[in-house]
Amino acid sequence: MKTATRSFAATLTTAALLAGGSAVAPQAHAAGDSFYSYTGDEPLSSYAPGAVLKTRELQYHVVGIPTPVTAVQVLYRSTDAQGRPSANVTSVLKPARQDPTKAVSYQSFYDSLNPEDSPSRSIAGNVSFGGLVTDAESLIIVPLLLKGYTVVVPDTEGQQANFAAGPEYAYNTLDSLRAVTHTAATGLNPATRTGLIGYSGGAIATNWAAALAPSYAPEINNTLVGFTEGGLLVDPAHNLPYVKGSTTWAGIAGMALVGVARSYDVDFTPYLTEEGKQTLAKFEKASINNVLFQYPTFSWDKLVKPAYANPNSVPAYVEAVNKLNLGSAPTPTVPGYIGQGAAGELEGTSGNKPGIGRGDGVMIAGDVRTLARQYCATGNRRIKYTQFELTSHFLTVPLWAPGALSWLDDRFTTAAAPSSCGLIPAGNPLTPEVVAP
Repeated sequence: MKTATRSFAATLTTAALLAGGSAVAPQAHAAGDSFYSYTGDEPLSSYAPGAVLKTRELQYHVVGIPTPVTAVQVLYRSTDAQGRPSANVTSVLKPARQDPTKAVSYQSFYDSLNPEDSPSRSIAGNVSFGGLVTDAESLIIVPLLLKGYTVVVPDTEGQQANFAAGPEYAYNTLDSLRAVTHTAATGLNPATRTGLIGYSGGAIATNWAAALAPSYAPEINNTLVGFTEGGLLVDPAHNLPYVKGSTTWAGIAGMALVGVARSYDVDFTPYLTEEGKQTLAKFEKASINNVLFQYPTFSWDKLVKPAYANPNSVPAYVEAVNKLNLGSAPTPTVPGYIGQGAAGELEGTSGNKPGIGRGDGVMIAGDVRTLARQYCATGNRRIKYTQFELTSHFLTVPLWAPGALSWLDDRFTTAAAPSSCGLIPAGNPLTPEVVAP
């Protein structure tokens, strides 16, 4: 196993050398790393979103092994899900033949409730079970470096690891771009044109960032060339029943419930049974690697007292999931390419649930189609949608990624963005949830 790990890292190191990265001194990154703490004299609220608080330079690591690629990490001021000031970290990976006019913001699918699994920690040399996701994502990041893109990798979930909090993902992503384009060491500047890309959890950040950029960060929106994503969470209220009984994905609902509670200070305790409290406690610092295949019997109704078997009978739940429904968010103004798998049965998730239909095992194709159609109908006709009928969530990645990277390349040229508007089949309603009696 050790030999295989080193071989994998060596392959990525070779690719990094081909990208022309320069070596810098390695830097330890312990769990108590002070870089993550804002220690200034002025209150954090006195800084504008995106303000740079600290910077450091180190090497880009993969499974703890340094590569020759330089990484610049920035601690910056951002905003949490409830609009409060927060401090967050982003990482900028620099190719030697850097073109300051173009960058790609890569939103990771690290999906974890543990801050120690964040991309910045893996990039700086930490190795954790949950953080191995970011190491695997080098297989997408390195090709971007080889093409000469500066790659920005924000810790989209923030320092509390607020899993599934879409708006907070967006703020962290957009403020990351504000920060890195005002940091000389990154080689980027406020005029740098940027593309957004992400899959699964990274798609949450990508789509929410594209949707909120015009209002939250209009100057960043003016420099975005487009967004591309796959395996998108649209309406969490639909995904909760969809993954029920899934041999692979049922446990992800537990992570989402903990993440939503953490993000919006929701106390589910009054509604839970004693067993339910013990079950949710197991997810407090779980990563996606800890729950896949582990909780096939997990479901909402097994957590709560009988009177609350319908999630909509809990007003705080309804309020939270409505805040996370992309169908109620603004329409992005930049081109988009969305890919979605539809063979969730391959990952043990039934697709015959009423009002849901087929999905990829965790994300619902009908929800994604409706969102894409909604964008077309509300002024953005530069939307491309591809449904991968024969692949599930994991298996869709190698089919989506090459097309996504090619589509993104074209957005930095004068090529017109392709459109699927008028050709996308109807999907599921994305109407907000209402409180049940």
